[in-house]
Amino acid sequence: MSAIRRRTFLTGSATAAACFSLGAGLAARNGLAAPVPAVLTTRFINRHIAAGAVTRKLMTYTLGIPAEGDVPPVLRMRKGEPFAARLVNGLDEPTTVHWHGLRIPNAMDGVPEMTQAYVYAGDSFDYAFTPPDAGTFWYHPHCNTLTQMGHGLTGVIVVEDPADPLFDAEIVLNLRDWRLGKDGAFLAPFKPRDAARGGTYGTVRTANWLEAPAHDAPAGGLVRLRLAATDVTRIYTVGIDGAAAMVIALDGNPVEIPTPLDRLDFGPGQRAELVLRMPDTEGAVVTLGNFRGSTPWTIATLRATGQSLKRDIRDVSPLPANPVAEADLSTAERIPLDFTATAEHAPSPSICGTIGYTFWAINKVPWPGDTPDPVAPLSELKLGRSYVLQVRNRTPHAHPIHLHGLSFRVISSNRRAILPPPTDTILLLPDEQAELALVADNPGDWLLHCHIIEHQKTGMTGYFRIA
Repeated sequence: MSAIRRRTFLTGSATAAACFSLGAGLAARNGLAAPVPAVLTTRFINRHIAAGAVTRKLMTYTLGIPAEGDVPPVLRMRKGEPFAARLVNGLDEPTTVHWHGLRIPNAMDGVPEMTQAYVYAGDSFDYAFTPPDAGTFWYHPHCNTLTQMGHGLTGVIVVEDPADPLFDAEIVLNLRDWRLGKDGAFLAPFKPRDAARGGTYGTVRTANWLEAPAHDAPAGGLVRLRLAATDVTRIYTVGIDGAAAMVIALDGNPVEIPTPLDRLDFGPGQRAELVLRMPDTEGAVVTLGNFRGSTPWTIATLRATGQSLKRDIRDVSPLPANPVAEADLSTAERIPLDFTATAEHAPSPSICGTIGYTFWAINKVPWPGDTPDPVAPLSELKLGRSYVLQVRNRTPHAHPIHLHGLSFRVISSNRRAILPPPTDTILLLPDEQAELALVADNPGDWLLHCHIIEHQKTGMTGYFRIA
């Protein structure tokens, strides 16, 4: 191990230990038991994904020792309560865990060379934090991401709030593609010409690793659907046929007033929470579909079961708001950010992998890769100050831009009439110009990147430093 990596490892280990101690201390002060770490193991499995063929060496997370082939577990936490997890790496390459959308300490963010050491094959790393927000989030590696995520390493997080209204059922759907051939074997993870455009799509589309899975739900009941787009490329336009539905939260934050669902666009990294009212007739089927592109397809179906509960969707009330600070626009500093194409520079070698190309940049600077000596931060922010990011998409392609560790509010856009609640990811449309207001209330180095992973890995990445 090099001196640089050994220092990183020792610092990361000390920070993790300190965070465990902090978590235990907070639990004691709140009268709560210190959390027992969930053992989250990465490993290889073989499984049927495409019909008629077994895909070998899928990558997955498991809790404990589950049966062969279990899909990545849904991790459940509670708002304001300490959580701990021990990552055990059963792969043959380094990995980490990024807790996507959670506003947690920087040392727990899972970005190698920036916030923690690599977790090498056979090693482990302890994560500990207290989620401040309720909602739907997800977890994934931040090392060799195109391969690891593309081969299955994504899972959904549900942070529960006891103050949430009660629903009659809840269904969590992890939406993702797989690049598989007819024999079930993995195809090359990307095509350079597609990486330089909108990204390389998968050949098999799944929800919870199944093609168009069917779920049962109580007839006449209110069902909470939690959707997470964990794919490396695909942007969705979701809609529901056969039932009335409302949007109640986006990217982990409640909408102020539940809104009837027509069509909803969301891209890699984003989440949506819907409530639908099941039909009264037993056996009636509701379809969740993707309507993007020229050929709509079914994501999942729900079948009404039992006697009607006769619930009324008009009774759905807003979810409790999360404690996201509002920026002071009268004092906020403006920071321009241009997202552009580029053909300059070559990526640096990295233990977390490079795909060998540079196609994209932020403010004309392409990210060199996960290295011990990255480029300078996009900007250095003062802790507690308000800022407005003036983002401009100078390309003809959409980019889901994700900010680690913070939430922001879209306060203006030239491409959308309805602005979302606070979020950590904006699906920046072609030629869109938007303003994102935030409070720099979480110290550390925080990545900003496109969540189309080919774009992230070929330059569309940067970071902010908050101190």
